[in-house]
Order: sequence, then C-alpha cells, then structure tokens
Amino acid sequence: MHDEAQNSALPTVIELLWGNRPPSRRGPRPGLSLERIVGAAIELADAHGLAAVSMNRVAERVGVTPMALYRYVRSKDDLLLLMSDAVSGNAPEPADPAKGWRIGLETWSRRYLAVLTAHPWMLEIAVEGPPLGPNQLDWMDSLLRALSPTTLPEETKVGILMLLNNFVCGEAKTAAGLSQASADPEEQARFSYGQLLRRFVTPQRYPALHAAVTAGVFTDNGTATGYTDADFSFGLGCVLDGVEQLIRDHDGEPSP
Repeated sequence: MHDEAQNSALPTVIELLWGNRPPSRRGPRPGLSLERIVGAAIELADAHGLAAVSMNRVAERVGVTPMALYRYVRSKDDLLLLMSDAVSGNAPEPADPAKGWRIGLETWSRRYLAVLTAHPWMLEIAVEGPPLGPNQLDWMDSLLRALSPTTLPEETKVGILMLLNNFVCGEAKTAAGLSQASADPEEQARFSYGQLLRRFVTPQRYPALHAAVTAGVFTDNGTATGYTDADFSFGLGCVLDGVEQLIRDHDGEPSP
C-alpha cells in the first residue's frame, strides 16, 4: 500500500523548499528566480533585521513589482521559511564514530550557534511546525548520526536533538540580547550592569544573588558586557554531561 502522503498534494512552500514546484502559470520573468528572491531577502535581513523584509522591499531590491514576486512565492511567511532553510547551509559532517558521540554533538552545537550568530533574525521567525526543509533535515540527520555509536532508543535520540536545538537557540538569543544591551557606549559608560546590581541588590532582599554580586561574578568584563565562549562552553558541558549520564543509565553502567 502506498503512503497516503505521497498521493496527496503537498503545501506550496514545501514544494518550493524541495525545488519541485515551477513558477506560476503566468511564467517566470527573465532574469528572476526563486533563489535570487530568497537571496535578496536574506541580504535585507542581514543588513537591517527581519523587520526590513517585506514583499515590497524585496521586489524593489530585485527590480520587479511586488506582484511579480507572487509568481514565485505565495506569501511573506513562505519567504521566511525559504530564507531560514537557505541560510542553514550544510550541516556538519558527523565526527569519526571512534572519537565518540560527544565530539559530534559539540561540533554540531557550535556550528549551529555560528549560523544563528551570523543571522540573528532567524531567532525572530515564529516556529509554526516541525522543520521540513532539506537543509534543516540535514541538521537533524547530522546530530542523530553523531549519536549512532550509542545504544539509545531512537525516541531518546530525537529528544536529545530537541534539547540541544533549544539550548543553542536560547544561548543565541541571550548573546544577541546582551550585544544589543551593550551597543550604546554612552549609556554603558554611565552604568555597567555590575554597578546597577551593586546599587539595588541587598543581602536582605536578594541573599543568594547578593553573594554572586559580592563574589565579582557580574563585573564589567563579565556577564554585564556580553556573551563569551566560556558562557556557551559551560552550558553546553552541563547539557552533554546530562546526556552522558543518560547513556550510562541506559547501558547500566555505574556513574564515574
């Protein structure tokens, strides 16, 4: 029996993601292509943020009327999905299984963070369904292959995939937020985060936080002024330690 999904029409945007749908019945405009439209939209987002991306501005950038774009892409929402898959690029090749799963997951996480850092507008696109683009599925497959040396059930591997995806996205959002907060040098010169905390955090109201402030955690060259690789490495290490314990528990091995 054939899969029912194979016999029914797919949503237009999925057809576009996989390159299976030709332009509209009216025919393509010479010199214009879906790839060029998506590329122009990515250039706008990279330069001016996601708010700058509109069908009008993309049309202006490629030298056509907005109506001409609709021969290639149905809506701005579809365009955003195409942009997101395009900038994902190629997922990292899994590390040598002989080196263990941990190297593979760390490489995957750092590469994904690099993509989000280069294109922070990706974090603003609302997630309305599971990933279905070819590049996005490459990333899923890459991480699952990194876990292939383990004996974990497939369901657990997918759970780890979701955990790492959410972790990296969260860290990228934190990094972007701290970067924006410290972008005004005049304001930063007046008050650092550490100075503000020392002013308002008292041992009576915030005893645990006061201990961290007193220990110098929120200094002018630390958390206050930006997100560092050490911040990411610490969080990633904690996540991977948890995965390692999960593998030990599954295999019935004692904790070290």
